[in-house]
Amino acid sequence: MRAAVIGSGAWGTALSIQLCQKSHDTVLWFRNPDKAAAAAESRQNPALPGIALPDDLRVSSDPGCVRDCDLVVIACPSFPIRSVCQTVAPYLPQGAVLASATKGIEPGTHLRMSQILQEVTGHTAVALTGPSHAEEVARGIPTGCLAACADRQRAEFVQDAFMSDTFRVYTSPDVVGAELGGALKNVIALCAGISDGLGNGDNTKAMLMTRGLTEMARLGVAMGAQKDTFAGLAGVGDLIVTCTSMHSRNRRAGILIGKGVPAQEALSQVGAVVEGYFAAKSAYELCRSLGVNMPIVEAAYSVLYENCDARTAVRTLLMRQKKAEQEDAGWLS
Repeated sequence: MRAAVIGSGAWGTALSIQLCQKSHDTVLWFRNPDKAAAAAESRQNPALPGIALPDDLRVSSDPGCVRDCDLVVIACPSFPIRSVCQTVAPYLPQGAVLASATKGIEPGTHLRMSQILQEVTGHTAVALTGPSHAEEVARGIPTGCLAACADRQRAEFVQDAFMSDTFRVYTSPDVVGAELGGALKNVIALCAGISDGLGNGDNTKAMLMTRGLTEMARLGVAMGAQKDTFAGLAGVGDLIVTCTSMHSRNRRAGILIGKGVPAQEALSQVGAVVEGYFAAKSAYELCRSLGVNMPIVEAAYSVLYENCDARTAVRTLLMRQKKAEQEDAGWLS
């Protein structure tokens, strides 16, 4: 199989390594020609330090590198995904399977990543998502992901392309739930980091993660997702890994904010894209427009965009009106 990975960040690099290990003829696309040349010569990518690029991994800055590819994986950050897709779209083979490995919601339009790919390229895309730190995937640490698409054949094609003894891929028809899980968990991870930065403990984080998952599923169902998807890899699985690991840029940014660093400065200190910052605004707008109750998301928005003090936001959450845990608790009296 011929494959191209579009996006040379840590995740795109890790996925290209995985494809090479499956003996696929793989090219990794860099937007910047100088960085592509440096990576081709050094066999290193600064985005994923300490990991050698496979000898058979081709490196290119030519968007035409997708010509004749059977699989094209879009793995850039969410904010440039539309322009990146526009760049490669003229060269996409008609029969290529397109996969999105990007997690996010487009600001303004509130489109999911596969919807953008469909709109720009005309291809039905598979969402590849789940609890998967690039640093661990590149080192061959066992990982599980989800390939989601309404088209079963495309989902299974991506499953077969990546499946190995260290990278297990499940399939699902629920692309809405898979993509929303991948985007919304970043917001909750930012909140978990803020809680850590404030000096709160494991009890607090467990409460945030559990109630955050409820909010994720609540919005997902309102947007057409299956509730069960949020109990799987794309939901609780990705939530756990992102809220608890220092590999997580969202958690690291949240820790800084919790310690009093202004949000924009915290994003700068992390030094890479913090998807949860952008997703928080989209999630806030969606819950307001759809009438979905998401108090944690609203608190995150107030801290990130309205300069609300984080301790005040936590106190407000805790002092909300009392309620049963389950919305339909089934009390007999």
